[in-house]
Amino acid sequence: MTSQTPRIDDPEIIYIADEQVACDGGNGAIGHPRVYLTVDKYTHSADCGYCDRRYIQDPEKAGGKPSAAH
Repeated sequence: MTSQTPRIDDPEIIYIADEQVACDGGNGAIGHPRVYLTVDKYTHSADCGYCDRRYIQDPEKAGGKPSAAH
C-alpha cells in the first residue's frame, strides 16, 4: 500500500462551489488581508498570492455549500 505524503511546498487545497472566494489566510490575526479571488474558467482554480492556498471549484467535493472566507 502506498500513500502520498504532502510535501512542505504543496499548496493547501480547498474545494469551493462558487466562482468567487474570499481568502484571509485563516488563523485570525495571524492571517493576511482579505483578498477576493475569481476562479479561472479553464482551470477551475484560483491561487491566493499571500498564503498559496489553491481553491478548486468542485461543488461535489465542496458539499454544495456556498464558499466563505477561509
